[in-house]
Amino acid sequence: MGKGKKGRRKLPKTKCCESSSKCGRCPLRMLKEGTLPEGLTVKHRRLVTVKGKKVTKKALQKAA
Repeated sequence: MGKGKKGRRKLPKTKCCESSSKCGRCPLRMLKEGTLPEGLTVKHRRLVTVKGKKVTKKALQKAA
């Protein structure tokens, strides 16, 4: 049996693509819905930590 994606959460993108329809992983949309991982926020359409440092993809996986 293979591994399923049942309990897996979607990770946000590190930068908003600025599309008008807002994709499923958009950090702005996730912030508004409250599904953004704890300790992260959005400034100037980029995903950052609450302290204001840039977020790498590696650090993002640890946060989720």
